[in-house]
Amino acid sequence: MIVNSIPVMKWLHRFQNDNGSTPGTTPQDREFFETCAVAPEAALSRLGVTEKGLEPADIEERRAKFGLNEIARRKRLGFIGEILQRTKNPLVIQLLIIDIVFYATGDPGSAIIVGVMLILSVFLGYFQETRSSKAVEKLQAMVQTTCTVWRGGKEVEIPMNEIVPGDIVILTAGSIIPADLRLLSAKDFFVSQSALTGESMPIEKAVLSGPTEGKTNLDLLNACFQGSNVLSGTARGLVVNTGNATYFGSISAKLARQRVLTSFDKGVNAFTWLMIRFMVVMVLITFIILGLARHNWTEALLFGLSIAVGLTPEMLPMIVTVNLSKGALAMSRKKVIVKRLNSIQNFGAMDILCTDKTGTLTQDRIVLERYVDVTNRQSDDVLRYAYMNSYYQTGLRNLMDKAILAHTDLDVERSCRKVDEIPFDFSRRRMSVTIDYEGDHVLICKGAVEEIFSVCSRYQVDEEIHPLIDMLKDDLMEEYQALSADGYRVLAVAYREYPQSKEVFSSADETDLILLGYIAFFDPPKESAARALEILQKSGVTTKILTGDNALVSQKVCRDVGLKMDGLITGNQLVNLNDAQLAEAAEQNTVFARLSPSQKDQIIRALQRNGHVVGFLGDGINDAPAMKTADVGVSVDTAVDVAKESADIILLEKSLLILEDGIIEGRKVFGNIIKYIKMGASSNFGNMFSYVGGVIFLPFLPMAPSQILVNNLLYDFSQLGIPTDKVDDEYLQRPRRWNIDSIKKFMVWIGPISSIFDYTTYALMLFVFGCWKFKLASTPSEMKTYYESLFHTGWFVESLLTQTLIVHIIRTNRIPFFQSRASLALTLTTLAVMSVAIYLPFSPLAHSLGLVRLPQTFWLWIGGTLIAYAVLCHQVKEWFIRRFGTD
Repeated sequence: MIVNSIPVMKWLHRFQNDNGSTPGTTPQDREFFETCAVAPEAALSRLGVTEKGLEPADIEERRAKFGLNEIARRKRLGFIGEILQRTKNPLVIQLLIIDIVFYATGDPGSAIIVGVMLILSVFLGYFQETRSSKAVEKLQAMVQTTCTVWRGGKEVEIPMNEIVPGDIVILTAGSIIPADLRLLSAKDFFVSQSALTGESMPIEKAVLSGPTEGKTNLDLLNACFQGSNVLSGTARGLVVNTGNATYFGSISAKLARQRVLTSFDKGVNAFTWLMIRFMVVMVLITFIILGLARHNWTEALLFGLSIAVGLTPEMLPMIVTVNLSKGALAMSRKKVIVKRLNSIQNFGAMDILCTDKTGTLTQDRIVLERYVDVTNRQSDDVLRYAYMNSYYQTGLRNLMDKAILAHTDLDVERSCRKVDEIPFDFSRRRMSVTIDYEGDHVLICKGAVEEIFSVCSRYQVDEEIHPLIDMLKDDLMEEYQALSADGYRVLAVAYREYPQSKEVFSSADETDLILLGYIAFFDPPKESAARALEILQKSGVTTKILTGDNALVSQKVCRDVGLKMDGLITGNQLVNLNDAQLAEAAEQNTVFARLSPSQKDQIIRALQRNGHVVGFLGDGINDAPAMKTADVGVSVDTAVDVAKESADIILLEKSLLILEDGIIEGRKVFGNIIKYIKMGASSNFGNMFSYVGGVIFLPFLPMAPSQILVNNLLYDFSQLGIPTDKVDDEYLQRPRRWNIDSIKKFMVWIGPISSIFDYTTYALMLFVFGCWKFKLASTPSEMKTYYESLFHTGWFVESLLTQTLIVHIIRTNRIPFFQSRASLALTLTTLAVMSVAIYLPFSPLAHSLGLVRLPQTFWLWIGGTLIAYAVLCHQVKEWFIRRFGTD
């Protein structure tokens, strides 16, 4: 074919000038429509391609013009853009406003301290997330979606993002449509466009477009679009548009800036606004009380703002990000790749895992054990016909096809030629090939026993053919059920001869077949399956089997691996159930057999309505809808494309043991985030009682605004080691979810304990160390200043030491230090802060911070305070756990 380069360059020019406009209205959309409207040969000519596909020089030129085949995603904003984006966080905005007010009211020292907090919150979070994101992206690159293209007259498998306009793509069942393309050939080709149109029913595509008047691109029968996937059949397609020029990409470009909130995001936001509301109320109360008592509203404002900073969990975004990314890295070392960071929380919260049994409970290593005729005698004819069926099919070869081809090596190409093919689909549950064999066109059909029996009217033994009467069918079904009960997978093999004049075949020709016999396979159970199921059960995760296989095989496998079956139900039994009955069936049964893809999806939804967090582990085409519906979709790196794209998490090995490791890591991540939240919430709530009480009863401020800010800055630093901390084994034994109500209760009950010891410190400084003399008129002014500074220093040190100590109390439900020890990083940061708290009154910075040396006897008192505080806090914590639980 001679290629005309002028239309090609004109087409390229249109594409470049108009990329990114509204779907369906751009010149490239019109060009796509026109390409689909002409014959395949003309379509190839328009794009400057031959039937051999693109040559290397063409590929490089087009890649330079069009770029990678990637849709719009949330772009990296660069350093300045990312920093500005982070300032939109309500916690950061709050600190920024406070910082401006401090500066405007003439308190540069406090403004500098709050500025340091902002830098810690924004910049440290940015650098940590950037570093973590790069590491996670490297992990995700390990799981790459590929497609098969025809280039230079050869089949080549390439990453999907390397496709360029003009490529010829080869599509089979399970493939993702990698770009917008025009079909060049198609056979029984059905696709799902639900991601684009919302239609749940599959659509059959063909080479010819049919009438085009009044139609849009989506209506064209020979057009396939990125974002859809192949359900059955085979096809070759000419890539017309890639990346953002695709229909899917143009929509994604508009949505790229929008971020969908997960349940994890909602939980973080709920806590953030809880603290903001609490802060506003407490600051207003303090501001009004102090202003009315002292009649110094500027002082009241500055003190109130200092309290606001003390109540702000400004490190929360950084702690969350570092925890999630650290968890993703830890999970990668256990062969679990996280595609979406926030799915880690759902992974840890999952209490029901739904999975197919193949490859998880079994070895995913099918062996052909038997090939027999209807009299149960070994038959070479059955093996030969089954071999030819598997050899000539071009669809998605399953494990049984591979087992047949591995069992023997027949030179079939010398004796026969392929004529046509009727691909497998999930409604027929069989597939056929037609071959030119011994003077006839022989249709060989292989598939599920019930489906093959339904289209057979005769059977063959040796060379004799007899009617397939019902009594014989019943006998054969009994044999099939006996084999299934022993764990065999059984397929039936049938055929029918047609005259050589018939060249085109469809599923309508799968009638009046001759039953030849059946083949039986065995998939041994995994040795690790029983142990993995036991571990999952102990971890609070119930395993349910959702399979398209028959009930007898499923029961046998479950017995072999020790999975307790509370009930079994089949897809046929689910058909007529209403929502309430389906929810009950989903809850009560362990095994669901003979399911269609839509039924798997329905069961997931029913379990979610029952209040469960549901995960789905799958690797096939029929698993994709359920994976998208599940709270966390899990797949494997060997899965079909559409399954990997639907997944939140990818396993590098299909094993429940690896899955269990990932679940535990997810719970560790969530546990450490909750630690920070409980520490901050309870500590801040307790400080409020102390501040308010001090404002009401003391003759001076309980602590200077700058001291409050330094105190809070040091406390934040003490918690930087939380992402590295250990999590108690008992916390990991069951799923964990967000529970804002529990956090409120923890804050209310644990927080005021610190106030008890704050008030004892008030009394210590007033009545033991003489700070009450501040009120005496006879006390010289310089002594009044000393006593005020002494009081401030005493409470500053006690407050910081007790706050930092509570990190170790709250981080575990066990006895701290003895039964559970913090990680080295957390231990070092808390020790460092406590050392700084002790050193500051003696340091060169003491005067500028308004601190003075404390009497030696103070350290004895504070030692006793810390011991009493730790004991009481632990006792109340244990009571709280008994009363309200750990969540």
